Amino acid sequence: MTPETPQLNDHNKQEYPPMHTAEHILNQTMVRMFGCARSKNAHIERKKSKCDYQLQNEPTAEQMAAIEEQVNRVISAAMPVTEEYTTRDQIPPEVETGKLPANASNTIRLVRIGDYDLCACVGLHVENTSQIGSFKIISHTWEDGTLRIRFKLNQPS
Repeated sequence: MTPETPQLNDHNKQEYPPMHTAEHILNQTMVRMFGCARSKNAHIERKKSKCDYQLQNEPTAEQMAAIEEQVNRVISAAMPVTEEYTTRDQIPPEVETGKLPANASNTIRLVRIGDYDLCACVGLHVENTSQIGSFKIISHTWEDGTLRIRFKLNQPS
């Protein structure tokens, strides 16, 4: 008997794996530092990307620097990026399911970044955080409780 191939929803976009993986790390960093939800509005591209977060207060310059430092700390830890499959009724409680489409399949792919992040995702990722390069916040804005972070990656040599 051969193992069953999981049937996942189609994905309509091919993200740049290093940038998409960096988005996961940024999301978990924001959750840990500010207790907010993962970004509900993200635009992930090869050259530069942006994520929006709902926060009670505007972060200080020191907090913005700490976000960048923490993301780079995770990247430099050379953590493995792995995937595992589960069913909708077995999703661990720490995995946010709010972005799952209503018609998502019963089989859900979870992407794990070492012991730092775990989330449901159908996108493309690197195999190890050391393949991402360095993370740089290029600008941020704060308006009506929304922090928009714009960032880029400097590729590893």
